[in-house]
Amino acid sequence: MKTIIQGACIIPMTGDEPTSITGDIAIQGDRIIAVGPEIAAAGNDRIIDASRCIAMPGLVNAHTHLAMTLLRNCADDLDLFTWLNEHIWPREALLTPDDIYAGSLLGLAELIRGGVTTYADMYFHQDETVRATLESGISANIGATIIGDEEETRKRLPVLKDLHSRWNQAENGRIRIDVAPHAIYTCSAGSLTLARDLAASLGTMLHIHLSESMKEHQDCMQAHGKTPAEYLYDLGIFEVPVYAAHCVHLSREDVSLCAKLGVRVVHNPTSNLKLANGIAPVQRFLDAGIPVALGTDGASSNNNLNVFEEMHIASVVQKASTGDPKSLNAYDTLRAATVGGAKALGREHEIGMLKPGMMADLILISTDAPHFVPLNNPVSAVVYSAQASDVATVIARGKMIMRNREILTLDMEEVYARAGSSAEKLRLVR
Repeated sequence: MKTIIQGACIIPMTGDEPTSITGDIAIQGDRIIAVGPEIAAAGNDRIIDASRCIAMPGLVNAHTHLAMTLLRNCADDLDLFTWLNEHIWPREALLTPDDIYAGSLLGLAELIRGGVTTYADMYFHQDETVRATLESGISANIGATIIGDEEETRKRLPVLKDLHSRWNQAENGRIRIDVAPHAIYTCSAGSLTLARDLAASLGTMLHIHLSESMKEHQDCMQAHGKTPAEYLYDLGIFEVPVYAAHCVHLSREDVSLCAKLGVRVVHNPTSNLKLANGIAPVQRFLDAGIPVALGTDGASSNNNLNVFEEMHIASVVQKASTGDPKSLNAYDTLRAATVGGAKALGREHEIGMLKPGMMADLILISTDAPHFVPLNNPVSAVVYSAQASDVATVIARGKMIMRNREILTLDMEEVYARAGSSAEKLRLVR
């Protein structure tokens, strides 16, 4: 039995130029088997009428701290280091594994409602986030997070290796475990080197914050006489595949270095703007051939996990900052949220496009709303007009996990109850 999505406006994301067709998508098992103008259905096939929908690949949120949903709206209008030192880290010290599970479930519900079918996370008590993700039906690259000096990291290596051995490639690759040293200002040189060696030995990617703030950049220049990217290069970090979050303050030389070394950049525009860290030169990254993905960062610095909002803000702010209305055009922005995210997470052969052989990760966006009329340009409509609440249906690995805005894999009453209980104690920290 096949599932056939009929009559959709399909944005396949398969080429360098924007295209859309009206047609059908056939799914068998967890794979797309056909995309075309009209696909014949057998008598027992499941038919989904998508005649008033845009069909496109599921979105990729390539940088999150998922369980920080519990810290949403508790510390705003602050610079990065005041926010971290005085508000976030004291609250995080109170979080238990049960809290991480509760916050992860809440974050997953938000991701699904917003059309995300794959995400990358960097947080702690990773087993709980994995457990919640497996229940949700979507896919994830979960970071084995490293913070601290070399001695602390050496003590944690057995735990990190065990995490990888238990969960990496779980459920046919739905879960991947990457190595995730937090940043140069929270990890010593020895700790960063151990992270590199661990990623190399396990064959994983490495997920790190890079050049997020001017303070990080200036402190590194003062301490080491080099930029954060140069510092990581000299430590050999880029000897393994790296996806780097933020990259707001990369110099032109840094951009050339990252392009040469195959570093993937994850752009987090809302968080960068809200913490007053600046505007990353995304068009410069693209012009240099660097793969660019989109991320929301955590819901405590954003304050949501809405990739549609990230697309809109990323594009319009890049135009304003460069003075060029062609900068980060609609299709390049949509590529960052799909194809770029897939490349960043090493999943480009699985997701990010609608074509035969790819995983059946896709979303249906209802166009039955005033802001979609007239539908002159579907790509522009998704980037500049669509809202996360327009996502009607989510299919992940061939399984329908949201239908008519109802999440089918999670008990939302339980999700809200767990999150409310866990968040209560965090309100006591001031």
